[in-house]
Amino acid sequence: MKEIKFYNETLGRHISFDEVIEELINYVDYKPEEEYKITVGTDSLGSNNTHFVTAIAILRIGNGGKYFWTRSEKTFCPTLRDRIYKETLKSITMTQELKSRLRERMGEDVFWPARNASHSDAGGDDKITVHIDVGRKGATRDFVESVVGMVKGYGLEAVIKPEAFGAFVLADRHV
Repeated sequence: MKEIKFYNETLGRHISFDEVIEELINYVDYKPEEEYKITVGTDSLGSNNTHFVTAIAILRIGNGGKYFWTRSEKTFCPTLRDRIYKETLKSITMTQELKSRLRERMGEDVFWPARNASHSDAGGDDKITVHIDVGRKGATRDFVESVVGMVKGYGLEAVIKPEAFGAFVLADRHV
């Protein structure tokens, strides 16, 4: 994966993806008895030439969380469909890399069910979810089934608006 720099307001500086992994692990290690979820979401401005912002958030269920974000170079997106598909693919790619790195460092069973355990009906486990900036209402409603299908096709769980805060709240703050 190309070296991407992430930002976190609490740290007040840019960090590498490896440092994001360390921050996530340290966050879990501080209170290992708690339950955690991770979200990955991407958002962009509604223009033909736009930046994509991807946010990675870790939630300590019932007790806050923290997030990191990165912004891409400007990319040409002539249509809303093109932009939504690119946002979704960026989130899928980031989620796959994140799961792989966390699995290497923390082991198979920390965030993921045992190999033979069944995934949720949504298409994947729900410990790391992909938040997509689409919803059943508005201009993106026609894309919901296709982008949710993309995410499920990678064995990941998709979350759409209004629950997809990783995309339309966290990432959107930095677009």
